[in-house]
Amino acid sequence: METNPYAAPAAVVDDVAAWDAYDLENRKAGRGKRLGAALLDGLLNLIWAAPFFWGATMVGDVNKGLKPAAPMIGVMLLGFALLVAIFVVNCVLLHRHGQTIGKRALDIAIVRTDGSRMGLLRYIFIRVLPVSLLGAIPYLGWLVSLVDPLLIFGKDRRCLHDLIADTIVVDA
Repeated sequence: METNPYAAPAAVVDDVAAWDAYDLENRKAGRGKRLGAALLDGLLNLIWAAPFFWGATMVGDVNKGLKPAAPMIGVMLLGFALLVAIFVVNCVLLHRHGQTIGKRALDIAIVRTDGSRMGLLRYIFIRVLPVSLLGAIPYLGWLVSLVDPLLIFGKDRRCLHDLIADTIVVDA
């Protein structure tokens, strides 16, 4: 049997677009990793919020004539620039990999329950927005805001926002 050295390779390559349900169940991220990622994301929010709100508090000093307005504007612009940078990086990471900066640092990702990729629009409009709107309802919002993270202690290890968006967090 003669082989053609110029022929295309005959290797079979499987398309690994999604994980199966059994594999996803075994790959679920631990509660500690999820908490750590949320804390890292919160710390990143402090990085932009601190200069922004510090500059905003200087407004009172400017109005009293105690400080010039230029440093206040510079500090607020720095905070706003950091906000935009962190927001853009998180959006790109969420769209491409299903990760925020904190999730990327701890090597976990958000996927759909069937293993497919979760897009940015699903994250914003189905995972974040409903829980945020429910949390804004007077007299009911505090209960939703409390129940959302507490559901992580259930058997499925999925928060309320995961249940609404049909997503799970897995080790990447």
